[in-house]
Amino acid sequence: MSTLWLLRHAQVDCAPGQCYGASDVPALAEATRDAAVRAARVLPADVPLRSSPLQRCTDLAQALRPAHALITDARLAEMNFGGWEGGPWSAIARHEFDAWTADFGDGRAGGHGESTRQFMARVGTAFEEWRAAGEDAIWVTHAGVMRAVLLWRAGTRHVVRADQWPSQQIGFGEVLRIDLQAPSNPSAQLA
Repeated sequence: MSTLWLLRHAQVDCAPGQCYGASDVPALAEATRDAAVRAARVLPADVPLRSSPLQRCTDLAQALRPAHALITDARLAEMNFGGWEGGPWSAIARHEFDAWTADFGDGRAGGHGESTRQFMARVGTAFEEWRAAGEDAIWVTHAGVMRAVLLWRAGTRHVVRADQWPSQQIGFGEVLRIDLQAPSNPSAQLA
């Protein structure tokens, strides 16, 4: 059995409601320290750790394991929302948002960002690599990546409709544990 622990970054230091997907916004320093303390209680100390290259994740990874060399993996970064990045979600024109969700699988978020299919494929390569290795791992990452992993674990390689995307809430600093006893018998739980 191999286990993948997914740890979401701490609360970000930006305006509420801001679209920050692939933007390299920092997390709040105190929230990062608190998240590292909480995560250390449930994460094994001897398991390899990888991080999204975005600062809000690398800061948490370094707070969690300050004495270890940090390994970053661009496949663990959040989805790129293109022209919507950095602005408030509420400022996105309704017709733009509707056009994206109407073609949720292949429409490019924010006009020139990633499509959900591209994002799922990127995350999926990392997930399949982990699964093939058969070893435990910890990823410090983002809620979108965590949801994409849930889909991959369930055998879904791409989605075509917005209602197929997991709606599970994943809090800042939250840990999701995925155990794979066999490729056909996965289970997931929040730690």
